Amino acid sequence: MPRHFAFLRAINVGGHNVTMEKLRGLFETLGLKEVETFIASGNVIFKSQSRDVRGLRERIEDRLRKSLGYEVTTFIRTEAEIEAIAAYRPFKASQIESAGALNVAFLAERLTPALRKTLMALKTDIDDFHVRGREVYWLCKKKQSESTFSNALLERALKVRATFRGVNTVAKLAAKHIRSPSA
Repeated sequence: MPRHFAFLRAINVGGHNVTMEKLRGLFETLGLKEVETFIASGNVIFKSQSRDVRGLRERIEDRLRKSLGYEVTTFIRTEAEIEAIAAYRPFKASQIESAGALNVAFLAERLTPALRKTLMALKTDIDDFHVRGREVYWLCKKKQSESTFSNALLERALKVRATFRGVNTVAKLAAKHIRSPSA
């Protein structure tokens, strides 16, 4: 049974507090198996017989909206996608080492060339971006609190929904849940 990773937007931010126990229970009521959460920021790992990721996402979003009373945009990735995201190096090692933060934004769809151009226009002296697949990598060269960039700015500029996670969080998820090919 395939394992999936759901990254939820608007969980435990902005006054939308949800216990991880409740979140796991909501996923289990959908018939999803081996449900667990990772960090209290809306990362849910589960197994499902379904190969229809779009339908799965819609079912999850519908259940969360009905149960929590607000929209929770959900971004689902497969094991292979998480493994690729965790292994990918969008910037030079020296840039990453000296940066204040490296984050990845999960998007529902790939950016069009026009939206990529709009994103790249948001670059600053401390913010740099890289797009690969349905992910946007954000390198913040200083502390994020010194940046004018944010998830809200990304969504307004590109007119897309997104949720950010630190690449270290994604790497930890991959290390915990994805068996290396040599194992």
